[in-house]
Amino acid sequence: MPTPGTIAIIILVVLILAVVVSCIQIVQQSKAYVIERLGAFHSVWGVGMHFKLPFIERVVKKVSLKEQVADFDPQPVITKDNVTMQIDTVIYFQITDPKLYTYGVEYPMSAIENLTATTLRNIIGELELDQSLTSRDTINAKMRSILDEATDPWGIRVNRVELKNIIPPREIQDAMERQMKAERERRETLLQAEGQKQSKILVAEGERQSVILRAEAAKQAKIMEAEAQAEAIVKVQEAQAEALRLLTAAAPSAHSSTVFTVFIRRAIRWASGRPTKRSSAHRAAAAAIAAAF
Repeated sequence: MPTPGTIAIIILVVLILAVVVSCIQIVQQSKAYVIERLGAFHSVWGVGMHFKLPFIERVVKKVSLKEQVADFDPQPVITKDNVTMQIDTVIYFQITDPKLYTYGVEYPMSAIENLTATTLRNIIGELELDQSLTSRDTINAKMRSILDEATDPWGIRVNRVELKNIIPPREIQDAMERQMKAERERRETLLQAEGQKQSKILVAEGERQSVILRAEAAKQAKIMEAEAQAEAIVKVQEAQAEALRLLTAAAPSAHSSTVFTVFIRRAIRWASGRPTKRSSAHRAAAAAIAAAF
C-alpha cells in the first residue's frame, strides 16, 4: 500500500506534467500569438509549435492574419446642400502587425468604426446630394486612403471600403421617383415619335419604289411591243420578198403575169392605206413592194 509520501510525489509529478503540457502551444496557419514575459512584450509566435515558460510568459492575444470584414451600422451624414441621409459602410481590413494591433489602440474595432464615421461625414460634407449618389467610387477611394493611413500605427491595413447603402430622406426618394417616372415617359414619347417617323419614311420609300417599278414595267412593255412590231415587219417583208421571187420566176406565163399584176395593184392599194383591216406592218411591206416596182 502506497505511503502518503509516495502519493504526494505522484500528485506532484502529475501536476508538473499538466503544467508542461499546457505550456506547449501550437500556432495554426494565418494566426499569430503575442507573448508577454513578466508583463512586458516579448515576442510574436508564428506558425508552428512553441513552448511557453510557465508562470513567466503568457499569451496576451491571439490574432488572425486573414482579411476581415466589418459591417457598420448606418451613420447619419449631411451633404453640402444640407440634406441628411443614412449611409452604412463595409470595410475589408487585415492585421499586418500583431504587436501594434495589441498595443496600439485599446479597442481596435470601435476605433475603426468611429474613424470611419467621422471620415465619411467629412467627405460627404464636401459633396452635394447628386454627387454623393453618383460618386461612390470616388468616396470609396478617399475613405480607403484616409483609413489606411490612420490605422497604420495600429498594425491594420485597410484593403477596401464600400458604401453599402445610401438612404436619402423619404421626400427626396419621392422626388427622385417622380423625376425618374417623368424621364421614362419622356423617353417613351421620343421612342414613339421616332417609330412613327421611321414608319412614314418606310411607307414613302415603298411608294417610291412601287412607282419606279411600275414605270420600269411600262417601259419594258413598250420596248417589247416595239420589238415585236419590228420583228413582224421583218417577217412580212421576208414573206413578200419570197412571193416576189416566186412570181418573178413564173413571169413568162400569161396567167402568172396576170397574177403578178394583180398583186402589184393590191400592194399599191395597201401602201396607200385604203384597206382598213390591214396592220401597219402590212402597209409598210406593201409600200416597199410598190416602191420596188
